[in-house]
Amino acid sequence: MGIEINRKSLLIILGILILIGAAGIIGFNLKASHPTGFDGNQAYQDVEYQVSLGARVPGSSAHEKEVDWIDQELVKAGWQTETQDGQMMGHPYQNIIGKRGSGTPWIIFGAHYDSRMIADHDPDPAKRIQPVPGADDGASGVAVLLELARSIPANLHGQVWLVFFDIEDQGDIPGWDWILGSKAFVNNLTGKPDAAVVVDMIGDKNLDIYMEQNSNHELNQEIWNQAAALGYQGEFISQYKYSMEDDHTPFLQKGIPAVDLIDFDYPYWHTTADTADKVSAESLKIVGDTLLHWLSARE
Repeated sequence: MGIEINRKSLLIILGILILIGAAGIIGFNLKASHPTGFDGNQAYQDVEYQVSLGARVPGSSAHEKEVDWIDQELVKAGWQTETQDGQMMGHPYQNIIGKRGSGTPWIIFGAHYDSRMIADHDPDPAKRIQPVPGADDGASGVAVLLELARSIPANLHGQVWLVFFDIEDQGDIPGWDWILGSKAFVNNLTGKPDAAVVVDMIGDKNLDIYMEQNSNHELNQEIWNQAAALGYQGEFISQYKYSMEDDHTPFLQKGIPAVDLIDFDYPYWHTTADTADKVSAESLKIVGDTLLHWLSARE
């Protein structure tokens, strides 16, 4: 009788060990295919670094350093990278593209990395010929994309492109126009992505992201629903407010579903006061968390 009990006990123990092992394997697989977490503090450090380079005005040394740095960060995070070079309106551009995965769904996240060459909205007329530091208007979107690069699992279902657009922010300056880099990118795009999500000016400490009127309504609703599910409904406001020409516009013109995530109630827009102290790690995390979980739900 004693021997029989020991055998049963042994079988029970073995069964438990097998279940634990299976659960561990299942848990690992689930973890590997879902977001690993977005670090808002790291994203904020990326904003600070970009601002420390100086204004990333096209043709400047800071602009060149930004290109090299973005490429290096993508490579460190395990992404395939390429640079798209050309000219628009006689101005050279370099769009930087990070790629991961294959097949469908095919999702593009985009942000511009250049900063404006004149602070034409500065309240001080003497400063309106100075360049914009571009902490929120430029650096915040780049920071979110780079932290997404570190957070998106390598074995994702489908493919993701992270596209850093050049010469976006020089419109209303003689000889220039808006969104030149994204226009060039879409003009050279082969195939049709399932969705494009542009992030621009999303680091404001007082974050209020309204739905942009030209954006794809279905994508808007998906992203804002995801934000609400994460408790971010105070920052992602489910109302339409602004109509923007931004880097999502060329995608829409090609029939590609696209949205623009932008907080245009930023009081330091195109001023010399667009500095890193106006940006917060929490705001960057709110946007990054939302996009990571939205991407996971789309897979």
